[in-house]
Amino acid sequence: MAEGKFVAYYRVSTQKQGRSGLGLEAQQEAVRAFLNGGAWELVAEVIEVESGSNSDRPKLAEAMRLCRLHGARLLIAKLDRLSRDAHFLLGLQKSDVGFTAVDMPEANEMVVGIMAVVAQAERKMISARTKAALAAAKARGAVLGGHRGVTPSRNAQDAGRAFQSARAQARAADLEPMLRELAAAGVSSLGALARALNEKGIPTSRGGAWSPVQVSRVLERLADYHPH
Repeated sequence: MAEGKFVAYYRVSTQKQGRSGLGLEAQQEAVRAFLNGGAWELVAEVIEVESGSNSDRPKLAEAMRLCRLHGARLLIAKLDRLSRDAHFLLGLQKSDVGFTAVDMPEANEMVVGIMAVVAQAERKMISARTKAALAAAKARGAVLGGHRGVTPSRNAQDAGRAFQSARAQARAADLEPMLRELAAAGVSSLGALARALNEKGIPTSRGGAWSPVQVSRVLERLADYHPH
C-alpha cells in the first residue's frame, strides 16, 4: 500500500501524443491504480514530450527537483520508458532521488543493486589507497592505531567544506524557481518566504521547518536573486 509523497513522471514521444493524451492516459491510470488506498500525497504530475533518443530531459530534471524539495519519491508508470535511458540512470544516481516503476516495483531494487556494486568497487579502491597510505606513514615512523587526537589534514578539511558548500548551492538552485514565483506574487520578506515554504510542505535540507535566517542563507547563495 502506497504511503508518503510522490511525484509522477510521464513521458510521451511526440507532440501529437502529448496533445491527444495517447499513451499519457494509460500511464496516469497506472499511477492511480498504484496509489489506490494508503496514506499518500501526489505532489505533482510532470509530463515530458520528447523523443526516446533525446538525452535532454528538462521535465525529468523538474520532477527530480520537486522530489528533492518535498522529500518525495519519483513514480514512473512504465519501466520501458526509462530502462534504456543511461542519461536518466546517471542523473538519478547523482540526485539521490528514490524511484518506483509502477509496472515493476522490484526493478528499483535492481537499480539499487547496480549502484551498490559501483559503490563497493569504489570502496575497494579507497580501501586499497588507504592501506597504501598507512603503510607509507608507518614506514616513515608514524604511530598508527587508536585515537591519538589526530585532526584531518587541511586538504581533507577543505574538501569537506567544499562538499557541504556544493550541496547547499545545489539545494539553493532547486529552490530558486519557487522563490522567484513567490517574489513575483509579492512574497518578498524573509519571514513571509519562510512561512510560504512551510505552507507548501517544503522542508529544509535537514528536514525541519524554515526560519527567516535559513531563507536568508539560501538567498545569499543566489547571487542574482532580486526579490523586489
